[in-house]
Amino acid sequence: MRTELIHVGFGNFLAANKVVAIISPNSAPTKRVVQELKNKGMLIDMTNGRRTKAVVVTDSGHVALAAIAAETISGRLAAMRTGNNIHIGQSEEGGE
Repeated sequence: MRTELIHVGFGNFLAANKVVAIISPNSAPTKRVVQELKNKGMLIDMTNGRRTKAVVVTDSGHVALAAIAAETISGRLAAMRTGNNIHIGQSEEGGE
């Protein structure tokens, strides 16, 4: 089985087939889940010190924090699944 990686900003990648949900980090329930998983050691911080704009839930129960918008990650996943290639250098963060 081939693992496809999705770029989530600043040189960080996630396995596309492991993503269950991409959610906004602003709600209180999301913040509680993030804190609980941080305490359990199941949080992956991929923000490189920047503000969290998306929370990515994986099928293993781990959660990854990303510094790019949930819509951007969702669009990249959709493009990957339909066969359209997105170049890694094309991103919103501007810091790459």
